[in-house]
Amino acid sequence: MKIAIIGYSGSGKSTLAGQLGEFYNCPVLYLDKIQFESNWKERDEESAKAMVKRFLDEHNDWIIDGNYTKFYRDRRMEEAEIIIFMNYSRRVCLFQAYVRYLKYKGKTRESMAPDCNEKLDFEFVKWILLDGRSKEKKNQYIETIKKYSYKIVILKTRKETEAFLKKL
Repeated sequence: MKIAIIGYSGSGKSTLAGQLGEFYNCPVLYLDKIQFESNWKERDEESAKAMVKRFLDEHNDWIIDGNYTKFYRDRRMEEAEIIIFMNYSRRVCLFQAYVRYLKYKGKTRESMAPDCNEKLDFEFVKWILLDGRSKEKKNQYIETIKKYSYKIVILKTRKETEAFLKKL
């Protein structure tokens, strides 16, 4: 099974990826772990791309969580049997990011690189509410939905996500 999970920050992509990885017993690649090294330092793009390519080349089954277009996005979308788009509202994403921050404050989540402690600063809030929902970002999602309508699942609420998981 190959599943690509895309969507807005705070929508629950990483949580869903972990759940699906357990259910299907297959490896999960969290693209935030590729983008960042320790202490939120951005990884060299060529090294990061090589890591993603190696993962794609070496695994017949996978769950990949993240949007990053520079990390073989077209290949991921083509190869995925299912594309899940977490299309949660700004309000819900911000609330979930805040709850996550409270849960992991001073700690690093499994889906992040070592020593990338959970944070909820102005820049990230702005990303959740504005920058991550720019016209360009929305158009990328619209293009993906159009191109891969036959294999895309759009989840807009936690209730829909729970229902999706129950159907597995």
